[in-house]
Parts: sequence; structure tokens; C-alpha cells
Amino acid sequence: MRRAALMTRADTAVPSAVAVAAGGQDLVLVWANDYTGGLTFTFGAAAGRRFVKWAPADSGVDLAGEASRMAWAGRFHPVPRPLEQGNDAEGSWLVTVALPGEPASGERWRAEPAVAVTAIGEGLRALHEALPAADWHECHQALSIGAALEQAAAVPPVDRLVVCHGDACAPNTLLGADGRWSGHVDLGALGIADRWADLAVATWSAEWNYGPGWDDLLLDAYGVRPDPGRIRYYRLLYDLC
Repeated sequence: MRRAALMTRADTAVPSAVAVAAGGQDLVLVWANDYTGGLTFTFGAAAGRRFVKWAPADSGVDLAGEASRMAWAGRFHPVPRPLEQGNDAEGSWLVTVALPGEPASGERWRAEPAVAVTAIGEGLRALHEALPAADWHECHQALSIGAALEQAAAVPPVDRLVVCHGDACAPNTLLGADGRWSGHVDLGALGIADRWADLAVATWSAEWNYGPGWDDLLLDAYGVRPDPGRIRYYRLLYDLC
């Protein structure tokens, strides 16, 4: 979640649908989004641990779309498995199975930024390699992605089209106890884009979370040389969204 504030207040109101989804189990607030009003709770333990994302009805957040993207991406890459999704007059919610690991922006990994930044770069490369970017009709399969885009619309030159995470901030890469990536969360913006749409934001987020100077290590871990022009463009695009 972009520039959201972590909240630990015990008095945060629990939406009724979230309470029902938890089935009477204790809920712990793990995230609150200052911009959308969204909340994320966890309940259960070990293999039964679950997360519930909730968004107010007027937030514009499409949790149904995220559930569909998760279900698709889970065929190829470790992402949370959606269990339940719904909406009412108050808002919408999405229940998922917890992945192993913790956010790369957690306290432990802020103390070990080289490990975290390396895992973010390697994890994004694995995401981009695993998710198929095109599943076209047979009459289009002879076209390259670049040629297809050129015919469809005038677009900025692309480096490589992949299925991007869409919000590749450090909290959305999970790390296992061994310091390697274990999966990705928060897939509401998953979609096809130039890989630099993710890499520009990931390197930016590394600076937000660990301080300046981590760009090269993250990009080395991904396996690509810096592209200052695309980084500038996609950071501006991200900031305008």
C-alpha cells in the first residue's frame, strides 16, 4: 500500500464484515491506509493464519479485481490465496491465506537493508519471469509485444513488458527467515507494463525504507543495469497516480 501508515491502536473500529469473516477469532490490525481508509487485519495462527483487507465503499479500491488477479497469479508465483471476497453498503473485503515471511520493510530488515534490497530485486525478477505477459489469440501470436503495442496505440518505447506488481514498495515483498523473498502481497494493481514501472518504484521505496544508495544493489539483484530515463518517467507516473 502506497505511503500508508502502520497503525497499532487497539480502539480501531472493526467493520462488521471483517468481524464475521474472522468467525469470532481475535483480530489484530496490521495496516491502515491514510489515503483510501482501507484496513488490513490478521487472525488465526500458524497454517490457519488469515488476512482480511477491507476498503470503504467510496474508496475506489477494487478488491474483487485484486482477488481475481491473485487467483490467476497464484498459478505461477507465490501470492496470497483468496478465500472469500464480498461487499456491502459499508465497504468491500477480501480474505486470504497468509504467506510465509514478513514485509521487507519490517524492523528486522530495516536493520539489514542489503539483505532486504537484494531479496526485493531477486523477488521482482522471479515475479516478472514467472507471470506470462501475453495469452493472445492464435492470429496474434506471431507478433512481438512491441509490435502489437505499436499497432494498437502510440506508446512510449518499452524496455520489456511483463506482468508488473503495480505497487512494488518494500512492504509488498515478503522475506523468509533466511533473508530471501518468499512471496508478494497487495496485488490490486497487477497488470502488464514495462518492468521499469516496478523497478523505478522498488528502488525509490528502498530509499524511503532504508535510506539512499541502494538502487544499484537492488538492480544488480534483479539483473539489469540502471535506466535513468525510465526511472524518472515511472516515478513521475507513480507520483501522479
